Amino acid sequence: MKFAHIKNSSTSVLELAVVSGDRAIPVSLLGQSARTLQELINQGATALDLLREALGSAGPEAGVPLDSVTWGPAVIAPPVTLAVGLNYDEHASELSLDNDSGPVLFSLFPNSLGAHEATVELPTAVTREVDYEGELGVIIGKPAKNVKLEEALDYVFGYTVVNDMTARNLQFQEPQWSRCKSFDGFSPVGPVVVTADEIPDPQNLAITTDFDGLRVQDSNTRFMIRSVAQLIVSLSQATTLQPGTLISTGSPGGAGRSRKPPLYFKEGTECTVTIEGIGALTTRTVEI
Repeated sequence: MKFAHIKNSSTSVLELAVVSGDRAIPVSLLGQSARTLQELINQGATALDLLREALGSAGPEAGVPLDSVTWGPAVIAPPVTLAVGLNYDEHASELSLDNDSGPVLFSLFPNSLGAHEATVELPTAVTREVDYEGELGVIIGKPAKNVKLEEALDYVFGYTVVNDMTARNLQFQEPQWSRCKSFDGFSPVGPVVVTADEIPDPQNLAITTDFDGLRVQDSNTRFMIRSVAQLIVSLSQATTLQPGTLISTGSPGGAGRSRKPPLYFKEGTECTVTIEGIGALTTRTVEI
């Protein structure tokens, strides 16, 4: 199943919907009370099973056409968003940063979450070096503590697409990375969350980024240094990963900073990150 947060012409409030084909069906029309994906995850596996059953009985005209909706972030108010840096060798190399000591981990602030097709403001007084990073996002489905490698993927609710936008000048000025990646809207996520049963192998997904029509990243999740399962094992040793936790698993090579000349977001840029089996996440920018 695919889930999204949407608004349509009949409501001004984001609501949780199932995306089926070219339509979005609010879960309220399928007999469920969850207003957000987080609420649905908290309700447990039974609620998901009931939704699957109700969806099977829904007619082809249920819900609203996708081309009539406004998208919200595919993940809203997770317990925490954890980002993993330098999880592809080519990206670590192009930034001349060390990734040998273990997963580079930082958190992203709640205000950074953004939506598919949203416009992100670039604060030019602070930075003119905002870069793109296409990443696979993982959503935890149940409490995870001291997880065994062979069981790690059982803790995944689903997967999504993330663009981990980064103010590179701040990244190289400060000893931590949360602020340079947590400006308003700097973590677009979506357009959908795909449940884990539809992604049997998260380590074999094509991932690309197109920047104003130029293909700038073209890789596969098999090139991760630490797999999704290995990251869950490692992170769950330090703390309990709560249901709904979003993990952004790192970006392949091709960052704008590494290009000559560097390629950064500017007024009117359009950037699309696409991951096989999940979808395409588009972000536009405006300078302020």
